[in-house]
Amino acid sequence: MEKLRKVVNEIAYTRVHTNSPALHRSLVPFLTIASSLYGVALQIRRSLYRYSLLQKHRLPVPVISVGNLSWGGNGKTPMVEYISQFLVDSGLTPLILTRTLTYCQGYAGGDEVKMLERHLRGGPVKIGVGANRAATAALFLDKYGCVDSSSLRSFFDLHERAQVWTISEKIGCIILDDGMQHWSLSRDLEIVMLNGLNPWGNGHLMPHGPLREPLLALERADVAVVHHVDLITKQSLRDIENMIQGFKKSIPIFYSKMVPKYLFDVKNARSHVALEALRCASVLCVSAIGSADAFVKSIEMTGAHYVDRLDFSDHHLFEAEVTNSIAILHVLFPICFTAKKLFLLNQIGFHQYHNDKCRMLKL
Repeated sequence: MEKLRKVVNEIAYTRVHTNSPALHRSLVPFLTIASSLYGVALQIRRSLYRYSLLQKHRLPVPVISVGNLSWGGNGKTPMVEYISQFLVDSGLTPLILTRTLTYCQGYAGGDEVKMLERHLRGGPVKIGVGANRAATAALFLDKYGCVDSSSLRSFFDLHERAQVWTISEKIGCIILDDGMQHWSLSRDLEIVMLNGLNPWGNGHLMPHGPLREPLLALERADVAVVHHVDLITKQSLRDIENMIQGFKKSIPIFYSKMVPKYLFDVKNARSHVALEALRCASVLCVSAIGSADAFVKSIEMTGAHYVDRLDFSDHHLFEAEVTNSIAILHVLFPICFTAKKLFLLNQIGFHQYHNDKCRMLKL
């Protein structure tokens, strides 16, 4: 199954298949049909919401949606974390609503949820996990209450005058993680994240391509953020900007990049190991994220002598057999994991193989 996912991913980011392997070419017709059916289903679902045949819920506090048009590698989760921390620093308690992606030994919610919990631990940020986000939001709003609109107006007046605002447990804002296609909740701000390394893939809808929606959906966005901007050329960036503004001329475009901060031990997430530890070293990068290329390039930029990679599909659930093989490799090479996988690796006992060559990368 993992091999098939990799093949489908390679097809999704290849525009011309003339020189592709036979397996890739044989799958293209089936993926094309599946993409057509997906597109029809998408149009029907969108129409049902447009004509109010499916209900849209309006929550009593502002809702910020952080989403993307293509699968994985767009910097969505770090943006959710950034906005959450900004709101906390500004005196508001945010509620992050996310859906269940994976299930690992009794924990529903996935690696991204655990990463958010770890990074935001000790603060007032609340995280609600569930496919029905309106119902999840209702549970949290019933439990903690919410800041009323007049209080929010007072908050912004005070904030503009740089006066102190005492943070309350009451929820002041809701952040929809991966919310662009979650049409059952109304939102006040739509942020679309784009992977600058390859924002559109081959331009087709899933599963033939990486697009969750046609590019026309850019018209709905209030803000566009191009991620990995430091890894692309100026011409590539101009092409992306022109494509975005071709659908919505007035949309503000911002830029983000992934910056390695330090390494930490698999066994101790609070440890700090300087990036200099990778200088002139041979490193094996192990990842299960949407854009492994960016992760590998960030390691190369630390000054590592040689960098190899072991890529798995996004949200891949590591099993004991795989970690056993990795454990053998890390006797020979320093290994860098993306921090997203810390919880899942420890859940299956990877920490028992810990030595000073196995690190997680903090971004």
